[in-house]
Amino acid sequence: MPDTGIARILITEDEIKTTVGRLGAEITACYKGMTEELVVIGLLRGSFVFMADLIRQIKLPLIVDFMAVSTYGDGTVSSGDVKVAMDLDQSIEGRDILLVEDIVDTGNTFSKIIRMMNNRNPRSVRVCTFLDKPSRRTAHVDIDFCGITIPNEFVCGYGLDYAQRYRNLPYVGVLQLK
Repeated sequence: MPDTGIARILITEDEIKTTVGRLGAEITACYKGMTEELVVIGLLRGSFVFMADLIRQIKLPLIVDFMAVSTYGDGTVSSGDVKVAMDLDQSIEGRDILLVEDIVDTGNTFSKIIRMMNNRNPRSVRVCTFLDKPSRRTAHVDIDFCGITIPNEFVCGYGLDYAQRYRNLPYVGVLQLK
């Protein structure tokens, strides 16, 4: 194993590329015929690797914005508290927005962010997640574009971290808990 902190690889580089390509095609088909650019909003920090790959697969005019939110700190279990450290740079009123996340776990973060986005009067709000962990869901979230459903294991790599480590791994691995 390339990193001693990873117990095993859950999703390979090839599986990631295939999944991102499929999601890009689904999103392109969904928004085809729009008159304005799609506003793609990534939740930092975890989504940045996935979002960079995803937007290159979306064959539509789009603009990118980011929000910085945190729920984990340096732990392996979400605290449930959503802290917005950086908000959007532009208004989303009357716009079609696509929220991009690396993983939907409990759903607490996304349910709160979706409510906040809807209060800003966009035309539409849709959710794209690379990974979905429905066994941990405590808040309802409608996921419009889902990459891969995973079991209840703590994963790292491809932008996902543990205490800010492992984001640069080209695959998704299961963290070796001590």
